Amino acid sequence: FGMHFSKKCSVFKVVLSALLIVALLQLIYLSFLSKLHGRQQRYKYSELFGSKKNGNIGDKNSKKERLRYSLSSGGIFDSSGQYRIYKNLIKSDFSNNQKLGADPRSHHLALATHTTINNLHHLDSLLERWRNPLSVAIFAHGQDVKFATALVYALSLFCPQIQALVDFHLVCHSEEMASFPEQDREHFAGLEDQGCPGVFAKLESHRDKYKNYVIGSNVSYPNNLLRNVARTGTDAAYILVIDIDMVPSADLHHQFVTMLMRHEPAHDEVLVLPAFEIRHTRKLPASKAELVQLYQVGEVRPFYEELCPRCQAPTNYSRWVNLARKGSGPLEVAYTLNWVDPWEPFYIGAKSVPLYDENFRQYGFNRISQACELYVAGFRFSVVTNAFVVHRGFKVQGDFHSHKDEENRKNRLVFRAFKEGLKTKYPSSPRRC
Repeated sequence: FGMHFSKKCSVFKVVLSALLIVALLQLIYLSFLSKLHGRQQRYKYSELFGSKKNGNIGDKNSKKERLRYSLSSGGIFDSSGQYRIYKNLIKSDFSNNQKLGADPRSHHLALATHTTINNLHHLDSLLERWRNPLSVAIFAHGQDVKFATALVYALSLFCPQIQALVDFHLVCHSEEMASFPEQDREHFAGLEDQGCPGVFAKLESHRDKYKNYVIGSNVSYPNNLLRNVARTGTDAAYILVIDIDMVPSADLHHQFVTMLMRHEPAHDEVLVLPAFEIRHTRKLPASKAELVQLYQVGEVRPFYEELCPRCQAPTNYSRWVNLARKGSGPLEVAYTLNWVDPWEPFYIGAKSVPLYDENFRQYGFNRISQACELYVAGFRFSVVTNAFVVHRGFKVQGDFHSHKDEENRKNRLVFRAFKEGLKTKYPSSPRRC
């Protein structure tokens, strides 16, 4: 019995040893796979942030170094000292190539826009329509400063059209600083494989983070500062400033360049583009003919028609709609108007047009004040024949944040002081608003 038991013991030990060896080999194999995966991830990340010079990594390094340089300055403060501005955080290939003799006609007109990180996803469809120079000012607060820096860098790496055309600027509070996303690997996981769609998927996941200007306690959205940053961040001779959830008509850039070949706008003239909003955004109208069809069936209506019809009524929509409905060809001036309160038109203007007053933040009077100043400064407002801008979705009262009316009241007081200031700024002007 003892010998039998001893044999069983020996067999058991052999089996147990074999199992232990198999388990150990599996652990070694899994460890190897894990290290290999980690090495692959580190390699992919090093392509974004490392110092290797092989393949196309050199180009990525040049972008990395440009971003490092943009951040190293620490930005500049705005006139109030409350905001830090990183102008040209990322510069497009187009802007960089202007010094190398690119076709100057292509940079006659740029689009300027502003946003928080939760609305930056609109950039994708905006560029589908506007395949020309674009200047984007982004406001970020708290952790979003790092997120915005990382995602803007990713957009410039993985999205060829953005890399080619878009200049990015970043604005944050003065006590905050943007830093190079050296350790933010979680923001880039999988992007080497997913490319540009992966970056926009990340942006989409942030789209519901805020509602309108509700960013955080005691955080004001500096809309006019952002507009000025975007405007002055482009070298274009003429600029159209719109919100990022709007799109212009399809052939606007070509039409405008063709117009310039015939004659330039007067120095005291801005070109007004009638503004609309569309109920469903599946297919935004590209031409005036398409827009008028949707307008006639109620799918498109004047911008802000429900919330503030007087804010756009001076455009005279019925007159504009009933003009010849051709949707292509050069722009022409259809009729010229004087400004009346509270008109806030969207327009193409030269770089010399007065900047927006940066005392206006949050909701109310931010664009009206600028149109008011143009009027006092002697500008005329020329409505063009066949170009327009469209806002995605109908603006309705329930879509706004709860503090909108309170912000509006505060900015009404700022507007009164602003108008008094215009009397000193333009003492010889007979115009008042």
